[in-house]
Amino acid sequence: MEKAETIFQAVREFSDKPIKYIIYSHGHFDHCLGYAHIIKEIKQKGWDMPQVIAHENLLRRFKKYRMLDKHQMWTYRQQFASVGVTLSDSEAAHNTLDPTIVIHGNESYKFKLGNYNFELYHDKGETDDSIWMHIPEKKVLLTGDLLVSAFPQVGSPFRVQRYAKQWALAMEKMMEKNVEYLVPGHGPLFEGKENIRDVLSITGEAMHFVHDEVVKRLNEGKWFEQIYHEMLEIFPDKFKNHKYLRALYGDYRFAIHDVYRLYHSWYDTGNPTDLFPAKTDAIAKEFLKIADQSVYFDRTKELVEEGKLQLALHVLDVVIKGTEESSENLLNAYKLKVKILKRKARKETSFIAKNILNSGASPIKTKIKEFGKNFN
Repeated sequence: MEKAETIFQAVREFSDKPIKYIIYSHGHFDHCLGYAHIIKEIKQKGWDMPQVIAHENLLRRFKKYRMLDKHQMWTYRQQFASVGVTLSDSEAAHNTLDPTIVIHGNESYKFKLGNYNFELYHDKGETDDSIWMHIPEKKVLLTGDLLVSAFPQVGSPFRVQRYAKQWALAMEKMMEKNVEYLVPGHGPLFEGKENIRDVLSITGEAMHFVHDEVVKRLNEGKWFEQIYHEMLEIFPDKFKNHKYLRALYGDYRFAIHDVYRLYHSWYDTGNPTDLFPAKTDAIAKEFLKIADQSVYFDRTKELVEEGKLQLALHVLDVVIKGTEESSENLLNAYKLKVKILKRKARKETSFIAKNILNSGASPIKTKIKEFGKNFN
């Protein structure tokens, strides 16, 4: 990881003693690949290797990453487009340091080092291998990505299942520790019991809300589209406007998808037409037999003027999907789509949503350059 040396230097400014333990809060690469300089020092000085502590589910995660190494990097390049991805496939998936102490199931793990006790607890949340740590003597919590100073990362578009209800319960368990300091997985240190209780409480409450309201609507026999738009309408202002629930990375809209996915399978419209769908380009060509491209262009532009950018994209996609590759109309459709995507991206606060919109525009811009050569 690019910050590994910075982390190592910070540790060495604090102490020159050997590293005895490495604890994986979870198996995401930004939390379990920063030890290269530590291992190099250990080998140079002939010290014993540290114990590596992780939950048993992390082993399955690493195995999956190795199997899907190229796919993982493909998703990273889109999700993190604005900051770039520097990990090679090999480093990301194959150079992991496997745990020597494995926490099983919901058991906790405790050890003592010097004058301090370290308590490790497992709760599902952003991942199924999450660990958070309590140091009683220092009244400190280290949460990993169970807390990130913004709306929790529930339901990232490129990531696997997350667990909103267990996440909420983890917040409640943390509150019971009544600490004075909280170190989140990302973001600044939280200080003061009242401030820490506030961030844990509102985060847990938001997770309970999104979980319970989706489940309620599933039990009412509603399909995803209805659930999604109803959930957007009822999102309380106390969550929407809370300083600790800003959609900087995760997003409430993502969370709706995630809870629904946990309890429902891929047939999510209730429309038998969607059970065995035709190709979208074939559908688009049929629409263009009913009305030509100009009708769709004109309506797309009207929708853009009305600020209905999402609807505009759907209408414009009929032209893009149904038009022959050599057509100048397709070139114009591509140009218009890039403008709409960029406009939508500027409105987004979520880092992930903004990156996906911008990364979606990038291959279209490449096509514009290729097509443009034919129409100059």
